[in-house]
Amino acid sequence: MIDPFGRAVTYLRVSVTDRCNYRCNYCMAEDMTFLPRKDLLTLEELQRICSVFIGLGVQKLRITGGEPLVRRDILSLFEHLGAQLGSGLDELTLTTNGALLDKFSKPLKDLGVKRVNVSLDTLDKTKFEELTRLGKYDDVMRGIDAAVDAGLKVKINAVALKGINDSEMDQLLAWCGERGFDLSVIESMPMGDIGQLRDDHFWSLEEAKADIEKRWTLTPSNYQTGGPSRYHNIAQTGQRIGFIAPYSHNFCESCNRVRLTCTGVLYLCLGQDDSVDLRAPLREGASDQELRDIILKAMERKPKGHDFDHTRLADGAQVVRFMNTTGG
Repeated sequence: MIDPFGRAVTYLRVSVTDRCNYRCNYCMAEDMTFLPRKDLLTLEELQRICSVFIGLGVQKLRITGGEPLVRRDILSLFEHLGAQLGSGLDELTLTTNGALLDKFSKPLKDLGVKRVNVSLDTLDKTKFEELTRLGKYDDVMRGIDAAVDAGLKVKINAVALKGINDSEMDQLLAWCGERGFDLSVIESMPMGDIGQLRDDHFWSLEEAKADIEKRWTLTPSNYQTGGPSRYHNIAQTGQRIGFIAPYSHNFCESCNRVRLTCTGVLYLCLGQDDSVDLRAPLREGASDQELRDIILKAMERKPKGHDFDHTRLADGAQVVRFMNTTGG
């Protein structure tokens, strides 16, 4: 799959549910209404679409949500996709809040998952539970320990939030160094009406990186995971820090990914609303070849980049859909 700008699309992020056991206050409203089950792709439908994408050249699949591990029988999807590792698919991974890793780490490892991204914005227990509204800090720590014990490589994802965790970067870097984890810091993205403005807590990663470099020695790294993180080696810990900065350092020039929502909508860009419905043709009996044709036609519309603009954060959401629906 080649887009109009010559970029090969080899990475598919798949949301398997919009549901989450958290209500992170920068991600969704406290009183969320989730989709009815009939609107979601079945696990069998997800398997089929993912297999079509693998046949079209997707080498990396990331399973997301919502929180993917709350989806009933989710291991059957990992089993099906894991069986395709080495036959077109190079990597199968997931992003999780970590709360259920205590239960799922070993079976995930047995099914071919080698690494997981855990979303964790703070090591302050009280602050964590305020941010997530429903999250239990101790559950996440147990989950991370279980992932390590199972042999999974763990990377921590932290959203940069001014006035919330901007004073904790040193602690996060030191803790990740002690545990042998890489850390990715992410600028908050303007998706969905969360019932409050985001500009008060927006922390540019240009500012964050400059602040971190006052105390830590960072050198650019050519390490890549297939995603948008720009990595630097940390001399003091031997680990890496990645910066995902859709505003202050647009990463669109090397975009290699598209996103499939839990309802079967294919988004060609995280920050654009142009999309293609795959659920309707799938449920109307489309063959694999017909699905391939629809996907290839969609690639002709993949935009050059997103339109996120940090100067408009006070205007509210720039993309109406929530991140938990699109896939984190």
